[in-house]
Amino acid sequence: MTTAPPRPRRSALYMPAANTRALEKARSLPTDIVIMDLEDAVAPAAKPAARAAACAALAAGGYGRRERVVRVNGLDTPWGAADLAAVARTAADAILFPKVEGAGPLAAAIARLDAAGGAQLPVWAMIETPRGVLEVEAIASLAPRLAVLVLGTADLARALRLPDDPSRLGLLPSFGRCLLAARARGLDILDGIFTDLGDEPGFRAACQQGKALGFDGKTLIHPAQLAIANEIFGVSAATAAAARKTLQAWQAARAAGQEIAVLEGRMIERLHAEEASRLLAQHEACAGTDAD
Repeated sequence: MTTAPPRPRRSALYMPAANTRALEKARSLPTDIVIMDLEDAVAPAAKPAARAAACAALAAGGYGRRERVVRVNGLDTPWGAADLAAVARTAADAILFPKVEGAGPLAAAIARLDAAGGAQLPVWAMIETPRGVLEVEAIASLAPRLAVLVLGTADLARALRLPDDPSRLGLLPSFGRCLLAARARGLDILDGIFTDLGDEPGFRAACQQGKALGFDGKTLIHPAQLAIANEIFGVSAATAAAARKTLQAWQAARAAGQEIAVLEGRMIERLHAEEASRLLAQHEACAGTDAD
């Protein structure tokens, strides 16, 4: 049984590209993903300078195993085309398109990226509007060029006219639809941000909820949120040890010509062994990233 080693995506930290000190600091932070933001976190007057700073940071390198993603402005804005032209030939690991609302617009954006010289770049899509949620299955069909879905929960909650609710009850139907679309196409999917930096218990609860729902990781707005996100969306040593025992029991059964194993009174089938293998690969990948 072999699976491609997963890329850890427990934590994805938004960094305003206009803040060169933040881009420098990101090189040493324990984040799996650095999202250099040219969109929401940058004032209109600062967007050209932010674009140049992101490109300079990518050229300078030094981010180790951290995944480098650039969130560009939408192509319907005055800055989107220039963002694509500038970022297409950089060392970015992916381009994140905001407010994606259909497969057609995303395919057109990908075509413009390719024309600018970015045919080698994977694409990520933000789902942050009701229309985006309704069209997410079609959007996800652009895999494998599309690699990751990112939930924009703040914009989505506002568009849905939801009250401020720690349970995120009103977002659950959207979460379910997006998670199903992602898994059906083999995509990773990241939960949205948590904005109350002073509420650590609330943030931990939101991470635990996201993990329980099936998200691969969480987008973050401050380095102080990294440790909790990495802990909850990672694979603990205890979980890895249990997965190793499960896999060993299955392998021993297979060697004996059996399709079912029994471990501590629990039946082990192929599906359990495949999940154990996935967890071990993720644990090892996270350990490698944390050692960077």
